[in-house]
Amino acid sequence: MLYTIITKDKEGALQTRLDNREAHLAYIADTGVVQMAGPFINADGEMHGSMIILDVEDRAAAEAWAESDPYAKAGLFERVRIEQWKKVIG
Repeated sequence: MLYTIITKDKEGALQTRLDNREAHLAYIADTGVVQMAGPFINADGEMHGSMIILDVEDRAAAEAWAESDPYAKAGLFERVRIEQWKKVIG
């Protein structure tokens, strides 16, 4: 099943994102369940959140993936939203 994880970074947390980016990207590669991912960009051209689409068995697996993300472990996010998603186009 496809799930989307939508995150918003804490205010002023760009350095936390940058400091943990390499570990986050390695986690994406190592887990092998990410179908698509990328950061949201604010008006200043800075990353300030993410959208990640996972192909996992169920919501519990999506939640576990999100909790184990190095960004989450570093305390980057102000909030995290997880929704089941249905691909229609693309």
